[in-house]
Parts: sequence; C-alpha cells; structure tokens
Amino acid sequence: MNLRFVEAFYWVVSLKSVTRAAEKLFLTQSAMSSRVAALEEELGVLLLDRRDKQFRLTIAGSRFFVYAQRLLELQRELKSEMGAGAPMATVALRIGAIESVLHSWLIPWIEKLRIDQPALELELTVETTPILVEQVRRGTQDLVFAALPATADGVRSRALPPMDMVFLGNKELHRKRRYTLAALAEHDLLTFQRGSQPHVALLDVLRQAHIEPRRVHTISSISAMVQLVQGGFGVATLPRRAVQRLLGYPHLRQLSCDTALQPLPIHASFRADPSSMAVETVVKSAFAYVTAKPEALPAAAAKKVKRTDPKRYAPHSGASTKSMS
Repeated sequence: MNLRFVEAFYWVVSLKSVTRAAEKLFLTQSAMSSRVAALEEELGVLLLDRRDKQFRLTIAGSRFFVYAQRLLELQRELKSEMGAGAPMATVALRIGAIESVLHSWLIPWIEKLRIDQPALELELTVETTPILVEQVRRGTQDLVFAALPATADGVRSRALPPMDMVFLGNKELHRKRRYTLAALAEHDLLTFQRGSQPHVALLDVLRQAHIEPRRVHTISSISAMVQLVQGGFGVATLPRRAVQRLLGYPHLRQLSCDTALQPLPIHASFRADPSSMAVETVVKSAFAYVTAKPEALPAAAAKKVKRTDPKRYAPHSGASTKSMS
C-alpha cells in the first residue's frame, strides 16, 4: 500500500477538503484526487461520498481513517527508530504570528531554529489573531502564535508565557520618572485594534479606576504606533519585549506607571501530524526559547542596542504589518 496515498486521504478527511489538503501537501487538486481514487481502487471500496458538494465519508471511509492514522504513526515511529540521531529531513512549515510576537522574540528564535534545524523551510505570515486562528483551523497554517487558542478537531494548543504590557512614550515629552494612570490618560492613548485583548484590557483598567481617558486610538500596526509616539501623538501600550527592542529608535522611552496592564496571552496552536514530529519539535523549541529568555533585559544589554537596530527587526516588505487579536 502506497503510504503517500494514505497520507493524502488522511489530510482530505482531517481538513474536510480536497483543496485544502492539496495545499497542505503542496500538490495540485487533481493530483490529490487521483491519490485518493487510487487508494479506493486498491481497497476496493469508496472512501468519500461524492454525491453532492458537502464533504462526507462513507462508512468504509470512517473505518479506514482510523487505520490511516495508525499507519502514518507507525511510519513515523519506524523512521525515528531506524534513523535515530539523524537530523530532521527537509520539511516545509507554514508559521503565522501576531505582530507582538514578531517584534518581541520571533526573529531571534527563528535564527536559533535555523541553526538547530538547518533543513527546515519556513513560510512566515504576520496577521491578526482571528485570521491566524481560522487559518490553522482550515489547515492553511501549520503553526500559529496568537492571543487566543484555536479549537478544532485535530488542532492542539499550548499556552506560552504571557507578555507583560507597558506604556511607551516620547522621552522629550514624557520626562517624569513615574506616572499615575490618570496622568497618562490625559494624553491620547494608542493601543491595538478594537476588540483585541490589549484594547479591551486597557479600557477595563481605566474603567476600574474610574478614569475617563482623553482619547483611545486603535491601531493595527506596531510600526505605525511607534512613528506616532515619536511624533508626539500620544502614549502607546506595547509588550515589554517589543519595547526593549525598539529602544534604538530616537525619542522613545518606556514609561513607569503605578498601575500594571494585563499581560498579553500567547498560545501556540498547531495541527497534529501523525506522519511527522516536525511541528511538535518546533513548538518545543519555541517554548524552550521563550521560557529561557528573561522578561527584562539587563540594563547593560539595553544600553548596547544600536540606533540601527530598528531596521534589523522591521518586518520584511512582503509581510503584513497588521497586529494581534
């Protein structure tokens, strides 16, 4: 039995779509359909009910899906056992992340991942949480780092350490050593898009303190927020790690406040693959990297940040500059 045909059937069922399964395996739709048809011919039964456009399995298809998963898991175990100690084979992995992750730890982690797994071929997307969650559900992303976990059949989620949120101001305009929340609310406040976790959390903390802010602007781009803060437009709320990497920009300064902002939750959501441990290996790598890095950089390290660093950590021109959640 050709296990490539079994793999094709497994992903068609898991993603409930021949088209999405073809995208997952980097095949044409016709090639995917041919593999499933060849498997049906070999087994002598129909696995998919093709009487209408709605996706359905036949009774035989439902039974064989269990065996398909076992066969792929056995193949993975055999490869692991027979090739113990061998480096990961070349594998393409589609990773999506929100901007807060991109500007905080994604790039240095990927640099380390490239050293540990040089054969890994990445396709990186930067998007908002709702879009990333839907993409991993539909199978168009293999792994996403977002502010919410994805829930669907075959999708697993793991909580990563949340990101501390802080206020970012203009050092020429905001010179006080420490601010009250009420004092910061006298300025225009910049946060992420309406309905996002940082936006809701900011409104909640202001409401609990019975503070009416001057204005709260919702902006879906960290780069845009940084430029507005540099121009004296207002005060932004950003993850502490992102702020630490933005200190090379002129005129920026983290502002100390008597009220703590709610941390930003981060979840790694991925679709289980019975034929490969690649995604699980990458998730473990990300978790180990994030938990090993201290939340606050030593003062000496912060001073070493060069003014040219912002260009190094800016998103590539092909990446979206949308933010999170």
